Amino acid sequence: MKGFHERNDSLNCSSKASIDSSPTPGTGSEPGPNDSKFSKTSLWSNFFASAFSVFDTYSESSSSSVCERKSSFSKTNGWTAAVKRVVSGGSMRRIHERVLGPSKIGISSSTSDIWLLGLCYKISQEASGDVDATSALAAFKQDFSSRILMTYRKGFDAIGETKITSDASWGCMLRSSQMLVAQALLFHRLGRSWRKPSQKPFDLAYIEILHQFGDSEASAFSIHNLVEAGKNYGLAAGSWVGPYAMCRSWESLARSKREEIDLECQLLPMAVYVVSGDEDGERGGAPVVCIEDASRHCFEFSRHQADWTPILLLVPLVLGLDKVNPRYIPSLQATFTFPQCLGILGGKPGASTYIVGVQEENVFYLDPHDVQPVVNLSTENLEADTSSYHCNIIRYIPLDSLDPSLAIGFFCRDKGFLVNLMISMIFVSGHPN
Repeated sequence: MKGFHERNDSLNCSSKASIDSSPTPGTGSEPGPNDSKFSKTSLWSNFFASAFSVFDTYSESSSSSVCERKSSFSKTNGWTAAVKRVVSGGSMRRIHERVLGPSKIGISSSTSDIWLLGLCYKISQEASGDVDATSALAAFKQDFSSRILMTYRKGFDAIGETKITSDASWGCMLRSSQMLVAQALLFHRLGRSWRKPSQKPFDLAYIEILHQFGDSEASAFSIHNLVEAGKNYGLAAGSWVGPYAMCRSWESLARSKREEIDLECQLLPMAVYVVSGDEDGERGGAPVVCIEDASRHCFEFSRHQADWTPILLLVPLVLGLDKVNPRYIPSLQATFTFPQCLGILGGKPGASTYIVGVQEENVFYLDPHDVQPVVNLSTENLEADTSSYHCNIIRYIPLDSLDPSLAIGFFCRDKGFLVNLMISMIFVSGHPN
C-alpha cells in the first residue's frame, strides 16, 4: 500500500485531503484546452480493460436467446444459487458466516497505512508507541463508526401487495446500496470530514438523511420504493439481485423521485450515472465514461437549467469467473485512495456487504446481515436514538475472496472532480505495482 500513498501525494489524496476541497483551477465547468482528450475515454481503459472478457468466450458458445439473457442478468455469478443453498441453515449470522466466512474482527497486525473512502490513516509507527500513530488509529475508528450502517429490519409495513414485513435473508444487496447512497448524501450535505457527534442534538441534515432511508413508502429511498423502482431489472421482495441490477434500480428510483418533486426540493441532489459496457452492461465490454453522457445526465437532472451538477457514478463490474482476477486487485486497492470514492458493493455470492476501506490485502466493510427492529425517524426529533445506524465493530476480509461481481461508487461534486477522477484512474493504470 505504500506505493498507493506515494502516487497519491501528487494527486492531493493525503490523509489531510477532504472531499470538501475545491477543484484545482482549470477544471471548472468551462472546458480547458486539454479537456478534449477526456471527452470520451474508457475510465478503466487499462484499469479494467478486459473486465468483462470472461463473458466473451461464453457468449460465442451460448445459444441462449436475447430474451433469455435479459431475464437472467440478476442471477449471474451465483448470487441466487448460493443464498438458496444456505438460507435454511439457521440464524442470519450463521448463514452469513457460511457464505462470507467467519468474521475477522478488529484491525490486522499489519502496520501499513489504512485508506478509508479517500482518507489515509498512518499507523506504521504505532508498534513503537508513536503518539501520532495511536491518534491515527483512533481517528480511523471514529471515521469508520461514523459511516451509516443499514441492516436487515423486521416489522415494517408489507412491501407492495406482498405480505413481506422483513428483508432478512434477501435484502443484503439493497441494504448495501442504501449505505453507499447514504454516504454520497453525507459527503454532499455534511462533507467528508463530518463525524457523528458524541452529544445530542444531532445535525438536522444527518437526521433528514436517515429519515429518507426509513422502512416505509413515505421514505424516499426505502426498501419499499427500491423494490418498486427495480421491477424492470428483476428486483422483487424476497428475491436476490446482483450489483448491476441494483445500480439500475437506483437510477430508476432517482428518476422517478426527480419527476415527483420540485427541483429545489430534490431528496437526492445529484444526477445518477450508471457507467456500463457493451450490451448495456449485461455480458461484455469495459465500462466507458463519457463527458458528454455525464453532462447529459446533469442537464436532465437540472431540468435543462445547468450543464453540471453533483453526480453519483455507479460502476458495475465483473472481474473474473469464480473470484476476482488477481490482476485487478491493485486497482481495487487504489480505488480507496481517491477522494471521490464511495466504496464498493461486494462480498461473496449471496452475501453483499458495503466495503469502505483497505489495508494491504484486506478490505474493511459494514455488514447488513443483522436483523434489527424497524426504525422510522422523524425529522423533527434531533435527539433520536440512531445507534442502530452505526457500527463500532470493524470487520475485514481478504480482497481476493470477493465475488467478482461488484459495483464501485464515486461522488463528483462538479466537473472538476469528475475530470480529476479520470486522471487518477489513468495515472494508476499506467503505474502497475
